[in-house]
Amino acid sequence: MSTTRWGILGAAKFAREHMGPAITAAAGAELAALATSAPEKEFIFQNFAPNLKIYDNYDALLADPTIDAIYIPLPNDMHQPWALKCLAAGKAVLVEKPVGMNVAEIDELIAARDATGLLAAEAYMIVHHPQWQKMRDLVQSGALGDLRRVSSTFSYDNRADVDNIRQQAARGGGGLRDIGVYTFGSVRFVTGQEPARIISKQLTLENGVDVHAQVTAEFGGFTYDTTTSMRMTPWQCVEFHGETSIARLTAPFNPLVFGEARLELVQSDGSSEVFRWPRENHYVLQVEAFQRAMQGEAYACPLEFSRGTQAMIDEVLG
Repeated sequence: MSTTRWGILGAAKFAREHMGPAITAAAGAELAALATSAPEKEFIFQNFAPNLKIYDNYDALLADPTIDAIYIPLPNDMHQPWALKCLAAGKAVLVEKPVGMNVAEIDELIAARDATGLLAAEAYMIVHHPQWQKMRDLVQSGALGDLRRVSSTFSYDNRADVDNIRQQAARGGGGLRDIGVYTFGSVRFVTGQEPARIISKQLTLENGVDVHAQVTAEFGGFTYDTTTSMRMTPWQCVEFHGETSIARLTAPFNPLVFGEARLELVQSDGSSEVFRWPRENHYVLQVEAFQRAMQGEAYACPLEFSRGTQAMIDEVLG
């Protein structure tokens, strides 16, 4: 397989710490270019990509004919517009979540993807991690018995970081767009179901953004409850509770950062089994899966999947 040459739009902290190194580490990938208006951040990328070409504006990078794929870690409100520009420039594009601000934006991006024949997808890394693939196999094979309840929590506390774009309504801030993508999308990925209805929602808003959300939804045969918060002690956990077994992920969304990726399976008789993935890096796996999809392989998170998660977010925020 030939090498995929990647470019990144913006020197975001997440790109510096996670996705930039992941592109460098992925098989068949080369981090070849960065566009940034912050030259003081260039050297951080050059520590792991010493031959990196630097552009001082995004359009110049898109005009580079040697770049095959673009990764976008820009503020939320810039994701979809720049993804459209990438496709128009002939580049495949991997866009940070949320890929759009609403369903209508994702529909426009789907149409552009189909018109160009190029790959465009949301950087929804968790579906590439074996812990989530194992959970999906357990649930869909009936290993837990009939599923009756799914519960998820994802929280952190950034109230002191008043200038963070997650606190800014105009930039698409809020907890649901930031981390509700994971709690909502993961239950859909594992079960293959869409919610029948939102039963209840409780939102706490500050300056026009949701900083705390509790949501309950009805799916086919089970109830789903979730808490996402930007004002609570950092925590993450997901449980799938069936009639005969319960399966729990203890670091579902940020393994290697929050803790070891571990799936605990407990049977009704009290016996248990633990599956561990201590070294898997879902960012690297995501890059490699995206590159295979550029060659025609099915992708675990197509835009249609992202659209379904955004539809849930739109309904809760509406």
